[in-house]
Amino acid sequence: MNESDFSLFIQSLDFAARRHSGQRRKDAAASPYINHPIEVARVLWEEGDVRDPVLLAAAILHDTVEDTETTDAELRNLFGSQVAGVVAEVTDDKRLPKDERKRLQVEHAPHLSLRARQLKTADLICNVHGFIDSPPAKWPLSRQRGYLDWAEQVFGGCCGSNPALDSLFRQTLSVVREALLRRSDPQ
Repeated sequence: MNESDFSLFIQSLDFAARRHSGQRRKDAAASPYINHPIEVARVLWEEGDVRDPVLLAAAILHDTVEDTETTDAELRNLFGSQVAGVVAEVTDDKRLPKDERKRLQVEHAPHLSLRARQLKTADLICNVHGFIDSPPAKWPLSRQRGYLDWAEQVFGGCCGSNPALDSLFRQTLSVVREALLRRSDPQ
């Protein structure tokens, strides 16, 4: 990563940290939200061997438009059309009902760019992995299982974009399904 690439990454991290400040995850510990985009970027870098500065910056920014007051135009102005474009591809339209947003993610996944499919896969890996140590505090097991089924459908449209991420998603999903099975059927 050269100096310009590193600068883009640090600027995106600073921006996302400011925009997500005060936001918390849905886990029992209510962990700081910024931990999630950092984890997604880490998975891309360490597990997916991604060195694309546009994709890494988009990973850090991927929830800013959806979950903060950030606009697409603002991201384009600050980070360029490539970064903003990847973020836009993985951003839900919050004006739509939740079930419709989930359905559209499954439908659109195969049509995403290579960068967006890798980002979506890393995001799914992180979200699914969270069910092991820190599941959403108020989600019953049936809702957790439903999320895993949905995540597997979205992944079906993204797989093939990065073999290492594909393998990690499958492995993570398997481990989490086993963990949820043990929770529902104590011995």
